[in-house]
Amino acid sequence: MVTKKLYFQTPRLLAELYAGDEALLATVEEALGVTVVTRDDWIELSGEDEPVATGETFLQILETGRRNGLRITKGDFRNTLQAVVEGHAEELKVAFSDQLRIQLKRKSVVPKTINQKRYLEAIRDHDIVFGIGPAGTGKTYLAVAAALEALLNGTVEKVILTRPAVEAGEALGFLPGDFNEKIRPYLQPLFDAIFDMLGSADSERLMGDPRENRPGKIEIAPLAYMRGRTLSDSFVILDEAQNTTPEQMMMALTRLGNGSRMVITGDKTQVDLPRHKYSGLKEAEKVLSQVDGIAFHYLDGRDVVRNPLVQKIIQAYEKYEAKTGAHSPRELRRD
Repeated sequence: MVTKKLYFQTPRLLAELYAGDEALLATVEEALGVTVVTRDDWIELSGEDEPVATGETFLQILETGRRNGLRITKGDFRNTLQAVVEGHAEELKVAFSDQLRIQLKRKSVVPKTINQKRYLEAIRDHDIVFGIGPAGTGKTYLAVAAALEALLNGTVEKVILTRPAVEAGEALGFLPGDFNEKIRPYLQPLFDAIFDMLGSADSERLMGDPRENRPGKIEIAPLAYMRGRTLSDSFVILDEAQNTTPEQMMMALTRLGNGSRMVITGDKTQVDLPRHKYSGLKEAEKVLSQVDGIAFHYLDGRDVVRNPLVQKIIQAYEKYEAKTGAHSPRELRRD
């Protein structure tokens, strides 16, 4: 049995590691088989040599992330602990040190896994990037953060966020209101990300108001409204790209003008197109994977930064798909 006591500059800085919730420390005890005690500016781990060393590594990784701008949430705590237990401590050290940090007015956005870090690096190094992975891996959120950073520092003049208006397995029927009110349900995740990063006042100012003939520097529109345009000096994000047809995907890609960049995000397991239509994202992956200047980046269940239960759900589906040979939840329902 060994005991390791770690000291911090202030009790507040220590509390930030566990999101101010000491109940989370019980999850460390359960996961590692150690005893955790904290008082004032110190935290103590007691138990067998290896579990205590693992617990120390876990806390050091969190501290590195905190110093580099990561505001640790309860989900971050649980996800990081799970990753360390599963043997991914070295990847996390790389991800949390020498951090890629996007500083926006309201908050800092930092990658929380090594895959997310490499995804942001790809966005900075390539004109066109495909971010492919399951729900909750941050592919859209990080792309929006990179786009807003480019807009605010003057790298681009406009941010254009678009996605196909395809219903996710249920008919919404008639939607009341003007054009903007009708399309908002389809585009709400993009609005949410912008408001979270910039706050309501700056978001509304940058998005303008078409009803008042006041154009903004952030445009959010259905994919169909991109046809015939040339998007120059812009940062374009095509979200939910698995729901594009091959024709729509080619149309979107060929809108790119001079001085522009594009990020295409999608989840190949959540295609909501009619059965007889093929996903443009899947076709683009086959056609463009060897084209210079285009990067394909893949995220997986380990990159999920939502509720840790989401990661378990994704892993369960992946396990069942491997067993049955199905490639999507839609195919699973055929059994």
